[in-house]
Formats: sequence, structure tokens, C-alpha cells
Amino acid sequence: MTPESHSLTGTDDPSLGPPPGCPAHGLGPGGVRRLYGPEAEDLGAVYEKLRAEHGPVAPVLLHDDVPIWVVLGHAENMHMARTPSQFCRDSRLWTAVQDGTVKPDHPLMPIIAWQPMCSHAEGDEHLRLRGAVTAAMSTIDYRGIRRHINRATQYLVNKFCEEGRADLVSQFCEHLPMAVMCEILGMPNEYNDRIVQAARDLLKGTETSIASNAYIMDALMRLTALRRAAPKEDFTSHLINHPARLNDEEIGQHLRLVLIAAYENTANLLANVLRVVLTDPRFRAQLNGGQMTVPEAVEQSLWDEPPFSTILGYFAKQDTELGGQRIRKGDGLLLGIAPGNVDPRVRPDLKANMQGNRSHLAFSGGPHECPGQDIGRAIADVGVDALLTRLPDIQLDCEEHELRWQASISNRHLVELPVKFAPRPQQDVTQQPSINPAPRQSPNNWRVGTQEPSATASEPATAVAEPTPMPEPARRPGLFRRLLRWWGGK
Repeated sequence: MTPESHSLTGTDDPSLGPPPGCPAHGLGPGGVRRLYGPEAEDLGAVYEKLRAEHGPVAPVLLHDDVPIWVVLGHAENMHMARTPSQFCRDSRLWTAVQDGTVKPDHPLMPIIAWQPMCSHAEGDEHLRLRGAVTAAMSTIDYRGIRRHINRATQYLVNKFCEEGRADLVSQFCEHLPMAVMCEILGMPNEYNDRIVQAARDLLKGTETSIASNAYIMDALMRLTALRRAAPKEDFTSHLINHPARLNDEEIGQHLRLVLIAAYENTANLLANVLRVVLTDPRFRAQLNGGQMTVPEAVEQSLWDEPPFSTILGYFAKQDTELGGQRIRKGDGLLLGIAPGNVDPRVRPDLKANMQGNRSHLAFSGGPHECPGQDIGRAIADVGVDALLTRLPDIQLDCEEHELRWQASISNRHLVELPVKFAPRPQQDVTQQPSINPAPRQSPNNWRVGTQEPSATASEPATAVAEPTPMPEPARRPGLFRRLLRWWGGK
């Protein structure tokens, strides 16, 4: 975007910006609103101000006052995502990149920089790369993955169930998606606190984001080399062996894309669903009463609190018009998921139930619609259901207004979700979740990504025994049979 297209006054004189301490704090040169700094603490309110001031498409500033458009309207977002002839994901076309406005050390560089992956490609190249990812996705055994999600949930709940208290964000929501994604990619031995923290930090635009990205890429490139030498039945091996013949860099970048998108989406989704269950009595009553299933609760959350607030970015391939704004060739645009989901033209009543409606923007749309959305849904469905089954009396352990959030341009997520419940014994992870689990016959040594005795540290075996069916409870004799026993004196 050119500076002129952002100016509300027809000039770009920086002196027109408000002085420090002015009530207009949060405005940059030319009176354009910033999406970083103090303003980021409540971007939802900022988006509504922008909607009132500019309509469905508004000018804003990223870190270092880089100009960009944010798309606020539901229809406008879908048009942008579904019209590759006018808008693409190739950041090399962005004027701000070409003229050096976006510096190499920009805090959002890990998600701005062009990379050789399907989400940045177009035409035949997009078909080649996306086809390889989709084909590798199709090899995932979803029944087996759901069993693994259940076991990973059991494993995590076992770590705090005897305490009667826990923080569901740091002890559950941030760990379950990473445990599952490491299993899917074929690197269960990489699952640890460090990779969880790096994945969270990568998208925040912090000073450490670039280092976190390097840590993630190092693990993924080691995995790529390992699977080229010794393929297995995992996502990475199938991606490597696809007829599209992706090179090592392409493999690594696509593994990063799948890992980070699925992880961040699902960690936020889990926390959002659990928060609503714990704070909204009507929501929980609908779940307990059978009027709403966990998958339906997940879809409602994808409308109300999408895991990603925006996606950076789309870029105009030609001069065009969107939402009443003149968009110039080379302008950058943010896909506004959160503001698009609350567009009053599609949701005049935000309290209305959206059950059965999947037209939200949580997974984008068009050629770049998220290919791994079913994984995220499965993790949330199974994880939430298993947790609530194990701890049915779980309650929020603070006042709702005391909950703290951390916001960035990419998303808004809970810092912690403290809960309390009646302490319960650990449960065998191979069993179905139960309020009153059967006593374990042997110590629970299951780990996320378990190793067979003969496996080496670099090549852990991931197979886990099939779940042992829960014993059927003894049936009480019928009334007629009990009457006969009484008559016979038994």
C-alpha cells in the first residue's frame, strides 16, 4: 500500500501524529490506527472503531508503522480469499517489501517473508505443492489419531488429576496439540516444553520470534533428513515420497506450515471452548443436557473466538476496489477473521446460536483454505470430551474478570485458565475416560511418543497397544426373576 492511500488528510507528515499522552494514542502518521503496542490489547474494539470509520475495509499500521489494509467484512474477506486473479499470498509483490519499508529484521518477518510453500504459491506451482500436502494428509489414519489424542489427553490429565487444581492453558491446551502433531509428523521424540514455547512465540512478533522460528526449522530439517534416509508411515515420509518430488527446503517449510498452523489454531481453540464451558452456565447446560454436542460447541467457538484473529497477508495483483476502498497494485491486506465473523451484515445478533453453520472464516477459504482443519477439530472434540469425562465437576478457580489475555495481531489467547475439581486417581491411558476408573494393573509408563525397548533415541517406535475395552457392568436381574427368587426363599 502506498502512503497516500493510507492518509486521511492527504499528506504523510509525521508531525500530524498525536503527541505522547494524547487521547488519540494508538494513532500513527496521518491519523492511521496501529495494530500493535497498547492498541493490541483490545483489537476487537479497534476493529469496530475502524468499521464505523471506514466500512468493511480500513487502513491500519503494522509494527514499525508499515501500512496495510485490514478487511473487516465477511463478504469482502471471502471475495479476497476466493479471487486469485486479483489477490495472492506472494509477499514478494508487496510494495512495502519491494521498497524496503519492511526491514529484514521486522518482528513479523517469520510470517511475512516469502517461502517455497503452497500457501505462498499460485497456479501450477500451487497445485503441485498443495497436491503433495493434501495427498500426505489423506494418508493420516484418523481413527488411530483419535485414539492417540485420547491417550495424550489421559497422559496430561494424569499429571494433575490428583492435585485437585490445574492451569488448563499451560498444563493441557498448550501441550495436547503439540503432542499430537509431533506424532502425526513422525517426530514424537521432539515433543517437549521447548518446542511448545517456541511454537507459541513464533507468531507473536516479539524480539525472540526469529530465534524461535530457527529452533523449529532445525528440528524439522533434521526430521526431513532422517525420513529421506529411513521412511516410515508418517506424514513426513508421505510428503517426501509424493510424485511432486519436493526438495528438502520445500519439505521443511511445509512441515513448519502444518505444524504451526495446526498447533496454534488448536491450542487457542481448546482454551476458548473450555473457557466458555467453565464461564457460561447455559453453554455447559446444553452440553450436559444433550442439546449440544462437543463438535457443535467447537463450531460455535470458531465463530465467536476464532483461534487466529487475522492472517497476514494477501497482496493485490492489480488495481482494484474492495469494500468501497481503492486498492492499488502491490497493496497488502490482512484477512480479518475475527472482525469478519462478527460482521453485523451476517450476524446482526451476536448471541444467536450458530449451530450447524460452518460459514465462519476460522479456516480461511478459497485455494488457501486450511488443509488440516479436520485435525484441529478432532483434537478439540476428543480432548474436550475426554477432559470433561475425567473431571465432570471441574470449575473455574477465579473470577471470570480476573482471566488475562495476551493479544497480538495474529491472535488473542488466554494466558491461564485456573480450575479446581475433586482430586481423582490416575487412569490407565489405554482405557476410555471414566469418572471412576478401574484400578490400574501395572504402573502407567505411557509417554507421548513411546519407545519400544529396542528403539534408539533417534528412532523411537510410536506404536502403542490397542485400547483395552472397559469391562461391562454386571446387570441387575429383572423384576420377574427377582420375584421367583423371593418366592423360592433365595
